[in-house]
Amino acid sequence: MAKYVVAIDQGTTSTRAIVFDQMGRIVASGQEEHHQIMPQPGWVEHDPMEIWANTREVIGIALGQAGITRHDIAAVGITNQRETTIVWDKNTGQPVYNAIVWQDVRTQPIVDHLAQDGGIGRWRETTGLPLNPYFSGTKIAWILDNVPGARSRAEGGDLLFGTPDSWVVWNLTGGPAGGIHITDVTNAARTLFMDLRTLDWDQSILDVFGVPRPMLPEIRSSSEVYGQAAPSSLLRETPIAGILGDQQAATFGQAAFGAGEAKNTYGTGCFLLFNTGGEIVMSGNGLLTTVAYQLGGQAPVYALEGSIAVTGSLVQWLRDNLGLITSAPEIEDLAKTVEDNGGAYIVPAFSGLFAPYWRTDARGVIAGLTRYVNKGHLARAALEATAYQTRDVLDAVNADSGVPLTELKVDGGMVANDLLMQFQADILGVPVVRPVVAETTALGAAYAAGLAVGYWSGLDELRANWAKDRCWEPAMPATQRERLYAAWRKAVTKSFGWTES
Repeated sequence: MAKYVVAIDQGTTSTRAIVFDQMGRIVASGQEEHHQIMPQPGWVEHDPMEIWANTREVIGIALGQAGITRHDIAAVGITNQRETTIVWDKNTGQPVYNAIVWQDVRTQPIVDHLAQDGGIGRWRETTGLPLNPYFSGTKIAWILDNVPGARSRAEGGDLLFGTPDSWVVWNLTGGPAGGIHITDVTNAARTLFMDLRTLDWDQSILDVFGVPRPMLPEIRSSSEVYGQAAPSSLLRETPIAGILGDQQAATFGQAAFGAGEAKNTYGTGCFLLFNTGGEIVMSGNGLLTTVAYQLGGQAPVYALEGSIAVTGSLVQWLRDNLGLITSAPEIEDLAKTVEDNGGAYIVPAFSGLFAPYWRTDARGVIAGLTRYVNKGHLARAALEATAYQTRDVLDAVNADSGVPLTELKVDGGMVANDLLMQFQADILGVPVVRPVVAETTALGAAYAAGLAVGYWSGLDELRANWAKDRCWEPAMPATQRERLYAAWRKAVTKSFGWTES
């Protein structure tokens, strides 16, 4: 029997390959960053060819570090940055344009035009999503309308669309020489095109957007054998057996399989998912309704999601744009040089504000500045912004569900920051729990793939793998908590109305 499962995690800032054993522990990993291309304010792009080259590289690094070959691998799972849009020629494998990243807001005019008939909630009952530049649909339309010849090539059947999971799987299974063009329900649910009930593309919505259906990948479950890696791959003949969008993968990796369970992932952005089981719950408080996962032919499991655009990328901004720190981990030490934020609040609305506000006219602000404020206060304000935004979406989840969460499971790169985690517990007023394996996004993809090939027996075995590493208990008086949060909400209002459609 093969000893390991490999997860490919194609994220917003980097691509990783991680080898997991049967206990869900990390055996080896490889990681490569890719360039962030920002040709105009509000535009964010990636080079798909760089991403594919990095994918091949990190697979080799991980296998070499573990000292294993394809014969030791039971299956491969894929997880990815969602909504990021790639359109490529199926005959050559060449993208027609850079990947348009989920953070990109160039398609706001398309949103405004479509919202003239029915508002931003025009297709919410079908898709669970508001009209917003965040999702893939408007990005596909932009490429077809703005890349010379793209529409005619798409209508002629030569172009394919996919989020990064589709791009990686298509290339990994052969590319122009027989590559499989698929996605899973969790990624399809983020396009604005998938009906949550039928789990199929909605032709009426495609017609409005002007997107030819043959461009779109086949929608499959999150856990099944889709095909095998191509002979040219280091993983040749290994089953590709799991696909989950990154936030759903993290939920799966946290073993939050049941209704009422939730997790919060701290990465480039921050994403809180609340499992609603087999029930489709439409939010009345600014959350998204989405698919959490689907295992083979079983019924889908749904979730409410609070999506925050900028958390870890705010720390990157302090590092790369302002030079306030030289590496991301330094933010905690700098923040510890002061006792509080000095009255300063950073609202990082670089791409507008996502949940629960959905304000595309918002832009980033620093509020409450006085001569007293120094770089330590700004560092602390940056970390606190993540915690405040999480409070925003957790309050919305509690309002929608009617059953307040009593603890929050957390994961992602920023959970290594003890100062942030303690403040998060303080501002929420509930315990914050970090698992032993914090790389739950890759772990969730591995779990989905391993289940499909029988490497793991079922969800109970995966639950048994989950173990607590640390718990932060709230220690802040309630009066102080609410005073600080009220000031945050006031700062948020100062970010509104900075741009016009």
